[in-house]
Amino acid sequence: MTDPGLEWRVEETCLNAWPALREVLLDGWLLRFSEGLTRRANSANPLRPVSRADLQTCKALYRRLELPTIFRVLSLIDPSVDERLAEAGYTREGESCVLYGPIKDVKADRDPDVQLLDHPTPEWFTAMAMLQSHSNEQAATYRRIVGQVAIPASFAALSDGGDPVGLAYGALHGGLLCYESVITDSRRRRRGYGRRIVATLAAWAKDRGAVGVCLEVEAHNAPARALYNGVGIKSELYRYHYRRERASTPL
Repeated sequence: MTDPGLEWRVEETCLNAWPALREVLLDGWLLRFSEGLTRRANSANPLRPVSRADLQTCKALYRRLELPTIFRVLSLIDPSVDERLAEAGYTREGESCVLYGPIKDVKADRDPDVQLLDHPTPEWFTAMAMLQSHSNEQAATYRRIVGQVAIPASFAALSDGGDPVGLAYGALHGGLLCYESVITDSRRRRRGYGRRIVATLAAWAKDRGAVGVCLEVEAHNAPARALYNGVGIKSELYRYHYRRERASTPL
């Protein structure tokens, strides 16, 4: 039987694993602001099964920081929220799903070639910027976001011939491991690097009492979903998408 509170505990874990640089609480919503790097860190997120959103107040706060107003709409909340956003002209994008697996079912093997760090080093950040093709500005914002992670975390790196080929980090909250920033060198995919990294992070979390593993992934990212399914993260708990104010609306 599925734990009825699991979805919201997973949501809480994912929010803590990828924090924002600034946040505002507003009537059951968490408004996140992070200089535009990723929608997750720059959107309004429900904290409970809300049935409404204050569109005008949200828009005013995002405009104050010269950011588009974006709502992250979970399948866990009242459908009327999404309907009202659509009626207000907010466009739909970024269909994603939240996956979960009990730790006992997840491949958890420590690979001696995967380096685990308690804190990200400058070299880890440099490799992440390279693999994600971040601009200097994006890389700086990424460092600040990851620097905000307050829950226990481990930062993984795998190299081949001295070159970084795979990176990720895992953050642990309430007995749940959340994977973040899982990436491999686009020129060296399908060589098992991602599998080795996530299995090593699962072993790290299991040693610390984790009971489950979760992550967020784009719904149509077939290679990523195949990777996670292959290591035992098979259940789709819920979905979400974004609603963005029309680009033609001036900030």
